Amino acid sequence: MRNRTITTFILLGLTDDPELQVLIFIFLFLTYTLSVTGNLTIITLTFVDSHLKTPMYFFLKNFSFLEISLTTACVPRYLYSIATSDKIITYNACFIQVFFTDLCGVTEFFLLAAMSYDRYVAICKPLHYVTIMSSRVCGILISSCWMAGLCVLIPPLSLGLNLKFCDSNRLDHFGCDAFPLVKISCSDTWLMEQTVIICAVLTLNMTLTCVVLSYAYIIKTIFRFPSVQQRKKAFSTCSSHMIVVSITYGTCIFIYMNPTAKGEVTIKKVVSLIIFSVSPTLNPFIYTLRNNQVKKAFKDSIKRIALLSTK
Repeated sequence: MRNRTITTFILLGLTDDPELQVLIFIFLFLTYTLSVTGNLTIITLTFVDSHLKTPMYFFLKNFSFLEISLTTACVPRYLYSIATSDKIITYNACFIQVFFTDLCGVTEFFLLAAMSYDRYVAICKPLHYVTIMSSRVCGILISSCWMAGLCVLIPPLSLGLNLKFCDSNRLDHFGCDAFPLVKISCSDTWLMEQTVIICAVLTLNMTLTCVVLSYAYIIKTIFRFPSVQQRKKAFSTCSSHMIVVSITYGTCIFIYMNPTAKGEVTIKKVVSLIIFSVSPTLNPFIYTLRNNQVKKAFKDSIKRIALLSTK
């Protein structure tokens, strides 16, 4: 990182009201704990249960890892800020946080698209599923998701590293984010803003197109099934993923509906809080409560632990 006139930033957070800060701290602490616990449980189950060693749960395991990484990159720092009243973050730490939160966030979109393709193959080409979704193909898809996320992130991040901060170092956010950083920069931010918007729109359009096409073929195939029972079973295998896709894309599209960084960021802060805390907490429950195999694996694991503890 290059030296700047300003070497530290002040994170203003969500509010200065002490009572509200206590409520926010409790809320974030609980959601963070539930998020990490829930996603770690899914990761552990996919490792220990032989019935969950399929491509679908391989992608789910990686998605849970991304969720833990995304929320850990931001929430603990804000909890520390509320607990200690230390709102100062260094320039280097700020851009490291931007890098990891954005990398995990962008990679999630590509992974959701890969998971949609997996569901498409499972329902539309069931006889060829094992051949098409081999371990090698799954590994390539996961690697491609990370590489795509990195490629999307590099252009705006490289421009962000050249921003100058002269007069203000007060970030109107609970964490380091591109929009509040651009807002206080004394550089010409037009190119930076346009690059962020273009990268965001390209990511959303490419991955959403893949998701929509996959589910268009899935729904078309499901309606051809002769029995109602077969249709219900097919829909149940996709319903959890469809709910997570709706939440993830819905919140992000809402943020980029008003992309001007110089404007008000209060709404963006609230929506960002949902992305970093609420969504990673809900997703494990969405996948487990609507999935009989995961519930059975969880119950079997509890039984094994109980048996070991009695010996």
